Amino acid sequence: MTPVTSHSAAVAAWLAGADPHPRKVWAEWEQHGVALVPLGRRFDAVRVPAERMHAATGSDQPRIVADALRSWLAGPVLRDLRSSLGPYYVLIAPSAEWDGPEERLSTNVFLGVPRPGHPTMLTRWIVELPEPGRLCDTRYLRTLLALADPLRTVGR
Repeated sequence: MTPVTSHSAAVAAWLAGADPHPRKVWAEWEQHGVALVPLGRRFDAVRVPAERMHAATGSDQPRIVADALRSWLAGPVLRDLRSSLGPYYVLIAPSAEWDGPEERLSTNVFLGVPRPGHPTMLTRWIVELPEPGRLCDTRYLRTLLALADPLRTVGR
């Protein structure tokens, strides 16, 4: 088990604050390791299919994908691990502009968020929040995903 640091505790507190009842999030993390956190208040998410993310990063190897996302986006990314095709969720500010083809999830949607520093079998942080409130810039996400189609064509 990963030790809990003051950094991951601060990030967890910020994430829990996305819910009007943060204690509910903490209780879900304690009981299940994953909490359903409402979007639209502190952050939104862009759902990116695994195939597209792997094409954009040039790999489906977890470490390579994580390194590429950390370098490109410098912000938090989750992945649904329930299948090998599980999508990636790029966390962005509710005020951020997004006009890409990938679905933006926001108000009235809940996202399964693992507690920082505590890996789970259902979902995992690919890139944890570098600090509370520091989210991905949609300009960098748009640029990264623009690479997916040309790289997919080259790989054929």
